[in-house]
Amino acid sequence: MAPNLTHRPSDELPEPLQVLQLVVSKLNELRVPYMGGGSIASSVYGPPRTTQDADLVIELTRNQIDPFIQAVLPEFYVDRGLIERAVAERSSFNIIHLKSSFKIDFFILRQESFHLGAFQRRQLREVDPYSGVWAYLQSAEDTLLHKLSRYRQGGCVSENQWRDALGILKGQEERLDWLYLRRWAQELQIQDLLEQARQEANLEEHARL
Repeated sequence: MAPNLTHRPSDELPEPLQVLQLVVSKLNELRVPYMGGGSIASSVYGPPRTTQDADLVIELTRNQIDPFIQAVLPEFYVDRGLIERAVAERSSFNIIHLKSSFKIDFFILRQESFHLGAFQRRQLREVDPYSGVWAYLQSAEDTLLHKLSRYRQGGCVSENQWRDALGILKGQEERLDWLYLRRWAQELQIQDLLEQARQEANLEEHARL
């Protein structure tokens, strides 16, 4: 379980971090496996980016729907029908923190090789070095691959996705597993984007080995 540690009182944290900490603590209590992705992960591995929502991949079963809803009420707006449909179809749903309007997007874990592998590779990380809020996050490599995939799926026009990808490359550089990146970039058919991003990020040649 992720420790709920803070360097300062929770009520002094930025509101998005307070909401994330609250949701993570509920998931831990319910023993619902999760993984933070999107801007949460990319802000850890690259430059931070403000956002009005957070992405979490979860393994939620039908039997856990009622306990989950009870755990997040009354702080959040919840649509039971949307949750039930998401679990049945392995799609997504969201809940909204009523006080702050901060939205948490939940993605039911897809039973595909890349997504299952990324979930197994998740890492316990401090979301913000000044907050002490910890959560399980997508690895740097899987976050980069996901960002590039989303960029391609969106017609290669999203500046945020591309900027996040470059930020991860520049921030992690020599720590990245390039054998893993190239293998899955080929599987996901984004190897051209990976190479384009590497060149634009001006990575050192040794980082390619």
